[in-house]
Amino acid sequence: MSLQKQVMDKMKEAMKAKDTVALQALRAVKSAFLLAKTETGVQAEITEEQEIKIIQKQVKQRRDSAAIFIEQGRQDLADPELAELAVLEQFLPEALSEKEIESVVITTITKVGASGMKDMGKVMGIVSAELAGKADGKTISTLVKKNLM
Repeated sequence: MSLQKQVMDKMKEAMKAKDTVALQALRAVKSAFLLAKTETGVQAEITEEQEIKIIQKQVKQRRDSAAIFIEQGRQDLADPELAELAVLEQFLPEALSEKEIESVVITTITKVGASGMKDMGKVMGIVSAELAGKADGKTISTLVKKNLM
């Protein structure tokens, strides 16, 4: 079942349960899906990879907003963001641990023969494609830098 279908099913459940937080998060994802479909130059249906990227973007927005609100001492604003974040994360594949990501990074560095920071882009491209949806770019970047130095 596609992620769009899963989101719609969860939306129906949230409506029946009168869960406003989940409903708000799911509507935002549905809106992002529709926006991606209508962008110029995009085929009529979006791929599962694109769906995952859209949800990851929504999750990152919620996480960043919550971090800013907490930093400013506004827990009342951070709580809804964190609740929406929990709703959205259920649609993403299981995230890898830092050790698992690092082993992929090290393997890729060895395979490519990367020797320094000049090869970071090459390594990042391969690792990011391999771990799409399973790890965020910031973590991958940090581990690539650490292992290339």
